Amino acid sequence: MADAALDNRERLAVRQIALRRCKAMATTSFTPLHDRILVRRIEEGESIRGGIIIPDSAKEKPQQGEVISVGKGKSNDEGKVFPLDVKAGDSILFGKYSGTEIKIDGEELLIMREEEVLGILKK
Repeated sequence: MADAALDNRERLAVRQIALRRCKAMATTSFTPLHDRILVRRIEEGESIRGGIIIPDSAKEKPQQGEVISVGKGKSNDEGKVFPLDVKAGDSILFGKYSGTEIKIDGEELLIMREEEVLGILKK
């Protein structure tokens, strides 16, 4: 019985990842300019501490996200464009107060500069 519950949770997790990727493809109608990137926060599951369910309003926003789309890159004084290190589909870590929250098609996303990204998570 426990194995069946675990299998169902694994299937649900895979479905959620697939749905998130489909949403990422649908959101690419917005292209950030220059060295900016569009990021979707990766939400954590329900947190339970000591048997108490923490309401959404009390939870901290995650500092991990998936890059949805990227600008062409940063340019120097001569106009040469340097491409970004991050690309669409990357999982990234960013600071607590990084980026600006925006809504596109009813979905809350972040737009930030590449320099606000702390690192890229390896898969």
